[in-house]
Amino acid sequence: MSTTLARLAAVIESRKPANGGDPASSYVARLFSKGDDAILKKIGEEATETVMAAKDARVSGDANKVLYECADLWFHSLIMLSQFNLTPQQVLDELARREGLSGLDEKASRAASPDAGSIG
Repeated sequence: MSTTLARLAAVIESRKPANGGDPASSYVARLFSKGDDAILKKIGEEATETVMAAKDARVSGDANKVLYECADLWFHSLIMLSQFNLTPQQVLDELARREGLSGLDEKASRAASPDAGSIG
């Protein structure tokens, strides 16, 4: 796993109020203290901003804002993973598991599984 992702995940984990994070002085601790819905809402906002930046880049040819917004989306996704006691390594492991699989076959296998969610 990227050392950057590992370091960032460790900092995010340390910001949980249960781990001593102070909502009065930490944005991440404040987001954790507001709960799942606030974190999910923020991801929705960041995803929308990423899409809009990509649409703008398609016209302007300048992808710098796409990079900035994608970093925000990844950051908030790391917060969500931590909220649900998941790690970036688990996401990387899942991507590795899918490597070499047809996207259509992988999606079909999720639909056939009793544990499959409705994502995707």
